[in-house]
Amino acid sequence: MTIQQVLLLLLLWMWLPHPCHTEMLFRRTPDLRPKSFGGRALGNDGKAIHRQKRGWMWNQFFLLEEYTGSDYQYVGKLHSDQDKGDGSLKYILSGDGAGTLFIIDEKTGDIHATRRIDREEKAFYTLRAQAINRRTLRPVEPESEFVIKIHDINDNEPTFPEEVYTASVPEMSVVGTSVVQVTATDADDPSYGNSARIIYSILQGQPYFSVEPETGIIRTALPNMNRENREQYQVVIQAKDMGGQMGGLSGTTTVNITLTDVNDNPPRFPQSTIHLRIPESSPVGTAIGSVKATDADTGKNAEVEYRIIDGDGTDMFDIVTQKDTQEGIITVRKPLDYETRRLYTLKVEAENTHVDPRFYYLGPFKDTIIVKISVEDVDEPPVFSRSSYLFEVHEDIELGTIIGTVMARDPDSASSPIRFSLDRHTDLDRIFNIHSGNGSIYTSKPLDREISQWHNLSVIAAEINNPKDTTRVPVYVRILDVNDNAPQFAVFYDTFVCENARAGQLIQTISAVDKDDPLGGQKFFFSLAAVNPNFTVQDNEDNTARILTRRNGFSRHEISTYLLPVVISDNDYPIQSSTGTLTIRVCACDSRGNMQSCSAEALLLPAGLSTGALVAILLCIIILLVIVVLFAALKRQRKKEPLILSKEDIRDNIVSYNDEGGGEEDTQAFDIGTLRNPAAIEDKKLRRDILPETLFVPRRTPSAPDNTDVRDFINQRLKEHDTDPSAPPYDSLATYAYEGNDSIAESLSSLESGTTEGDQNYDYLREWGPRFNKLAEMYGGGESDKDTS
Repeated sequence: MTIQQVLLLLLLWMWLPHPCHTEMLFRRTPDLRPKSFGGRALGNDGKAIHRQKRGWMWNQFFLLEEYTGSDYQYVGKLHSDQDKGDGSLKYILSGDGAGTLFIIDEKTGDIHATRRIDREEKAFYTLRAQAINRRTLRPVEPESEFVIKIHDINDNEPTFPEEVYTASVPEMSVVGTSVVQVTATDADDPSYGNSARIIYSILQGQPYFSVEPETGIIRTALPNMNRENREQYQVVIQAKDMGGQMGGLSGTTTVNITLTDVNDNPPRFPQSTIHLRIPESSPVGTAIGSVKATDADTGKNAEVEYRIIDGDGTDMFDIVTQKDTQEGIITVRKPLDYETRRLYTLKVEAENTHVDPRFYYLGPFKDTIIVKISVEDVDEPPVFSRSSYLFEVHEDIELGTIIGTVMARDPDSASSPIRFSLDRHTDLDRIFNIHSGNGSIYTSKPLDREISQWHNLSVIAAEINNPKDTTRVPVYVRILDVNDNAPQFAVFYDTFVCENARAGQLIQTISAVDKDDPLGGQKFFFSLAAVNPNFTVQDNEDNTARILTRRNGFSRHEISTYLLPVVISDNDYPIQSSTGTLTIRVCACDSRGNMQSCSAEALLLPAGLSTGALVAILLCIIILLVIVVLFAALKRQRKKEPLILSKEDIRDNIVSYNDEGGGEEDTQAFDIGTLRNPAAIEDKKLRRDILPETLFVPRRTPSAPDNTDVRDFINQRLKEHDTDPSAPPYDSLATYAYEGNDSIAESLSSLESGTTEGDQNYDYLREWGPRFNKLAEMYGGGESDKDTS
């Protein structure tokens, strides 16, 4: 039998209850306070008081936790020196758990625990005990305090705060690299035995990881663990009390360990050579294709940078690294030409951007690939020899003169012929034309720099075999100046000379302008076309000249206006000149030379007519014109057009009368509101069957109140129209909405008439005035015809 087993048996024996040893008898102990045995003291009443000595005292009881017996667990016994065994004393217990958890026998002083006690809930209980006389209920002993301490047993297993732990460690770590520390706790008493002494061990995860028994630190146990081979590990750690010995309680936890990535793998291309194709017409910047190197690492450790390190197309192509996909995109750097070169070879390198120096021994962290690019032939449009053309030409060239030639070629190997044309949107006036075969541009209309100094043309080149493929080029034509415009007066001059002018007096300063723009600038010369006895020109040699008088005094009565021709010439080649005429009026001036009057009154005086006579003549002419206009208006007013043009043409009767209304159901024929509110009528409606002779402004009449009888209103309007000279010579009966009670002539309709035409007498129509003469003739003549027949 080993020493450990012996100790375990001894510990178990100590835990077992032994009734013969659990009873604690009191013993009398001396009072710790100073005292004088048999001493006396005087009370308030003068009587002597004897001090009674304490007869009992306890320190503490011990009780094992987790009692499993069927009876109450015996704790201990209280006994007083005053107890004679006759039952006269009564023991009382108070404090923690008294009466519930702990009970006492009142007669014997035995203390029992009523239920199982867990030390982890409470390690000790403080109680107070007292012995009193049953008859007098007076204490025979002072109250004494004692402690019941719970002895611990190993009834709690170690526990971890987390059921599952998560940890990580870099791959390729050396042996012994710390991963994580796990710590378990035991609720048992660490100061009593080994119940709370924990030892850690690994149940799962070997041989990759190990754990320190005392601290719980997990460490790597194998070198060079590669994440690319295995990334996740699950480790089970056990914590056992009793120092890890047999019989101890244990708890476990799981630790999930992840190997984090390090840059221990170089990038690798899946193949050594790839082949790409691209049309020669692809513009600069076009993506041709991509290359991608694979890297077993992740994150920034897998980031790759691509570059072209060699080949015959390093200046024709670029490669750009796509960060999100880790691809190398090959693009066109310069324009391609199938006819110049058809195949390019590039050497592309892929290299990690974040290299860990610890793993240099694993080899270079880069790889290369050969990229072959084939240029495919396409039918390209023509190509001009220049990107733009500038031609300069003088404005005086003859029509049909060639001002320049543009050149273009077909870049394809077939070398198709080229046809040239002008974009007429850039030459709306069709001043230029181009030879379709050789690209020569010539003039078709005269040029004028003063109208347009620049012409911006667009020339189109197209293949004859494929007219859809075209190319444009800008052509700038600058028109050079030629001295083809003569100088002229800069402004119109209103010149006058005073009647009292002196010889040599300045009356006007003139200047000139020229549309031409010579290289040396403008230079003008001024002179008279012929010698003039009245005025002269003095050139100031600064493109201005002065007009001076040559004699004293001028008279408006003799000559009121002088015309002075002035010759202006320029200094360019060929010399251009023009003659401008100054109109000089003779005016009356004050002593300071200020003009007062230049009117033509002097010319009217010899005729003998004054201003008043001229005004009278003008008024007479105006009055005569007014009389003629009024006469013409009255004559047109009196002129009448017969209602019926021909006796035989009876159809004119139907045309002359307006259409009959639609009856009571025709709600659109007329609005009675118009009669009551004439102001609502926007325009005066005219008859369409007769052309109005004179248009008069309709008169506005006040609107009738709402309670006015319609008959009175119509009579009032009829009277106004009969007396209105501007009203037309007709009335529209359709506008009257009130028929009336009775009529002298009764109904004009023959539908309800009981008589025949022979019974009617129409002589009264002649009495109605000239307006009804035509009707009287028609119906009166009918009777005579009938009688004759």
